[in-house]
Amino acid sequence: MPKTIVVIPTYNEANNLPKITVALFDLNIPDLEILIVDDNSPDGTGAIADELAAQHPDAFHVMHRQGKGGLGTAYIDGFRWALAHGADYVVQMDADFSHSPEYIRQFLGKIPAYDVVVGSRYVPGGSVDERWSWWRWFLSWWANSVWVRLALWVRTKDATAGFKCWTRDALERIGLERVKANGYVFQVEMCYIAERLGFRILEIPIHFEDRRIGQSKMDMPVKIEAALRVFEIRWRHRTVKREA
Repeated sequence: MPKTIVVIPTYNEANNLPKITVALFDLNIPDLEILIVDDNSPDGTGAIADELAAQHPDAFHVMHRQGKGGLGTAYIDGFRWALAHGADYVVQMDADFSHSPEYIRQFLGKIPAYDVVVGSRYVPGGSVDERWSWWRWFLSWWANSVWVRLALWVRTKDATAGFKCWTRDALERIGLERVKANGYVFQVEMCYIAERLGFRILEIPIHFEDRRIGQSKMDMPVKIEAALRVFEIRWRHRTVKREA
């Protein structure tokens, strides 16, 4: 069976981490491993991750980083670790249950025919938490369906999606060294490069649930910064061309 490594960046996810770990292992997917990339969480997430690694020595791994290094570099470090440890497929997701582990089976069922499978809120059948205000929904929809698509000419309907499954080959071809975004716009940059290279991308509908425990890190200044950095991404990768 192919090896699947789930990469989860964490910062103050002490209450969610044990639960998401149980949910992932309960999927009973052969050769599935978990990598936690923790940015020195002050709530003790790193110590809890170490305890879980001791309980699952062959399937649960922890990367401790000094300070809050950012989402983008956390994923890049995690992807590199996964590739170095033999991953055939790499799943990226949050620890807070906004991304339901149940979708991973669908990802793995589709990924052999694609380079990346995206858990999408904005394809038919996709949805967001019913508790979202109309304004929050509008901002998210506008960012994906209008702003990013017009600025970068991408076809992916959920360019900011953080729930994906990559093939090993796709991550090697994408060139992780050229990905520079370190905040939430990291998701947009990965999407843009993948499309520029002509990757086979499949979006499957998911329901995006609000985090069950803890506070979201996606505040308004973060959203504004991400929106402004879209043009940086377009300029940075202007010479990237579709592979033959």
